[in-house]
Amino acid sequence: MKNLKKTRRIQIILVAIVALIVSTALIGYAMRDGINFFRSPSQVMEEPPAPNEVFRLGGLVLEGSVERGVGQEIRFVVTDGGAEVPAAYNGVLPDLFAENEGVIGTGTYVNGVFQATEILAKHDETYMPKEVVDALKEQGVYQGGEG
Repeated sequence: MKNLKKTRRIQIILVAIVALIVSTALIGYAMRDGINFFRSPSQVMEEPPAPNEVFRLGGLVLEGSVERGVGQEIRFVVTDGGAEVPAAYNGVLPDLFAENEGVIGTGTYVNGVFQATEILAKHDETYMPKEVVDALKEQGVYQGGEG
């Protein structure tokens, strides 16, 4: 009887471990498209990502670089003070999108141009995403207060 309890306990533990492994694998599989890595313009220029890799690019919109194209096409340059990455976006920009302001875009890097599918601009005059602040501090060009 004692041996049966011990065997049953071991079986339950093994089933729990297998269930944990399977659920972790399923969660990882489900999130594979939802995880976007952040890169600064310097990181993109040092080691360009594959054309099919979706990532987030953050920095400042270079002054004088915003060009409005045909329809809703907008071209601009994102910089961190150390490198510049040309970007293109087809859509309506957020109201707070402006030159010399922080921006994060989600998209791909194809033929030397960041093709953005989503653009996020800062939400007030003091906020800048932590990743952008860190990248700008690393380049020595961050001018803001506490980040």
